[in-house]
Amino acid sequence: MRTSPSAPSPAPSPAPAPAFSAVSAAFSAVLLVLLAVLVPLSALSAWVDLEIDDTDRYVAAVSPLSSDAAVQAAVTDLVTEEAMRQIDLGPLQDTVQEFLHETARSFTTTEAFRSAWDTANRAAHRAVKAALDGDSGQAVTIDLAPVIDQVKQDLVRDGVPFADRIPVERTEITLLGPGQADELRDTFRWLRYCSIWPAVATLVLLVLVVGIATVRGGLRAGLWATAVVGAGFVLGAIVLRVLVAVGRGRVLDEVPGGDRDAAAAVVDALTASLRTTVWWVLAAGAVLLVGAVLARVLLRRGKSPADVR
Repeated sequence: MRTSPSAPSPAPSPAPAPAFSAVSAAFSAVLLVLLAVLVPLSALSAWVDLEIDDTDRYVAAVSPLSSDAAVQAAVTDLVTEEAMRQIDLGPLQDTVQEFLHETARSFTTTEAFRSAWDTANRAAHRAVKAALDGDSGQAVTIDLAPVIDQVKQDLVRDGVPFADRIPVERTEITLLGPGQADELRDTFRWLRYCSIWPAVATLVLLVLVVGIATVRGGLRAGLWATAVVGAGFVLGAIVLRVLVAVGRGRVLDEVPGGDRDAAAAVVDALTASLRTTVWWVLAAGAVLLVGAVLARVLLRRGKSPADVR
């Protein structure tokens, strides 16, 4: 009696691939590191190219500081000190100094001061570029001689005694000490050379990463890549904010104490666009990260993994 051959046993089904493989982990780590470098590099190089190197944008950034209390106080004190340096009025010295101080303080609230401030900063921008391009030992300063000259003209026009004896000489607010200028010179040259290309590279990288992940791995893989990009944006924004804070502290380290408040106001004005960029990048990264994670969760609940391709 012939026995019928037994039916072949079904082949075991392959084990499902882990959702988060070692390759995915390595890819995510590399992408996070790249974005943590490219995001702050993109912002800083564009900032140097579009703001620090451009005279009009530089002046526009610091022009509102003519209304800043710290700047007005520093200018008032320096103008008064320089004006009284070569005037000896005996017992009237203190009275005239107080009068001149009040006159200088009032002048800092006028449109003429705002114009003189812009003129001084236009010259200061040339000093910035000279210090970052030239030889060592050059500090970056704002020359207040135009302000002193304007105060002198106002006092002479008002008939104030001895006003014509006020010397109009170079009187400086230090923004960047020579040592810091030396340290920053190579960095600024490198950022200037990079220009906007790191930003272009970042955008190309994002499109390629998300696009390739979606084409090769499906929608869920594309969403995972988007989430990693969002996390990279958040990390890059944090790195940029830390760099701005550290740079601010190092720049102000060599500034004389009497100029520090005014110099801090100028540094904050010049880096305002960078701090704004931090918040925009942080918000964009958070939206990409949270949105992609939520989309993956909804897909996992609504469809089987085989359906989401």
